[in-house]
Amino acid sequence: MARFKYSGRDRTKKRSGTITAGSKREALEKLREEGIRTTEIIEVPETWLTKDITIGNPVKLQHLVIYLRQFATLLKAGVSVVESKKILAKQTDSKSLKKALMDIEADLREGVQLSEATAKHSKIFSSMYINMVKAGEAGGNMDETLERLADHYEKQHNTRQKVIAAVSYPAVIAVLAIFVVIFLLVLIVPTFVVMFEDFGGELPAITKFVLGASQFMQSFWWLILLLLLGVVAGLSAMKKNKQTKYYLDFAILRMPIFGKMMQKAVLARMTRTLSSLFSSSVPILQALSIVENVVENEVVGRVVRESRDALEIGQSMTGPMKKHWAFPPLVTQMIAIGEETGSLDAMLGKVADFYEKEVETSTDQLKSLIEPIMIVILAGLVGTIVTSIMIPMFDIFNHVN
Repeated sequence: MARFKYSGRDRTKKRSGTITAGSKREALEKLREEGIRTTEIIEVPETWLTKDITIGNPVKLQHLVIYLRQFATLLKAGVSVVESKKILAKQTDSKSLKKALMDIEADLREGVQLSEATAKHSKIFSSMYINMVKAGEAGGNMDETLERLADHYEKQHNTRQKVIAAVSYPAVIAVLAIFVVIFLLVLIVPTFVVMFEDFGGELPAITKFVLGASQFMQSFWWLILLLLLGVVAGLSAMKKNKQTKYYLDFAILRMPIFGKMMQKAVLARMTRTLSSLFSSSVPILQALSIVENVVENEVVGRVVRESRDALEIGQSMTGPMKKHWAFPPLVTQMIAIGEETGSLDAMLGKVADFYEKEVETSTDQLKSLIEPIMIVILAGLVGTIVTSIMIPMFDIFNHVN
């Protein structure tokens, strides 16, 4: 898709701006449909200044869910896929999604299949999405597939938001505690140093410790900043490497308090994704390969890979899961029943429902538990610094009197 700069007028006023289209002719047709008579239109070369820069998926899950619901509704109403893309591109609030839908519309008009056109935008549409669309094309039930995708992403979004809410509160309190301590050590504590030196005498151990920490903070603040940046850079590098990410994910799942909640969230995501893929008739080996990549946890991802390898040689997929601590008996037993009865998608859906409710319960419990703990920690840090200053102050007051 190219970007065009245009000027012209509609019925009431002059209009100018930019528009993206596959060609100059297509851009003119789009402007004509919007009621704009162009006087000038030129193609704008794309540079790094005009190119959109995005990190991660540029489309929010809620925008994707709304798009899928509307797409399914239009198809049920008898609107063609091409016209649906055109209508939805105008309605969506997401710029990235709008551009992708316009590109897909242009490809569809040239005879490209929907799944192939969608696959060109892998940053927005995951491999799971593309494979389910491909299955919907083959089965002729695209509207049902889109509804299923919308349900999947909606539940995934809700679970993720609950986990973020549970983790963000202690994170905010921790950051606040750090800033309060730095403020006291750098700006408040040094004002008492001269007073203590003039007073003389032996200072309490707690006061010496706090004064030492204050002096270190003032002299080596840059070292602390470098260490923090190093930790952030190190964690980012670990996430990019599968081997190191495995150990990072292992540590997260084994964390006290938060580990169990994260484990439930990962299992909910894995079982929900598998259930959605199986319901759309995606082949089981292909579905497991997709889950391995989208589960976002290398520990569980490796077990899923081993399960796929077991299936390839004619064994049960639950074998590797039963041997791993990350998979409770509930998961393996329900999957085994699903394999025996031919209702794997339904069983996985029930497991996903269970763990999604478990995540909700865990997050509520964590928030009620962590709130008083974090307040006590913050009060303890501030109290320690204040106490270290007040004890010598009382000694000075008593000495003067």
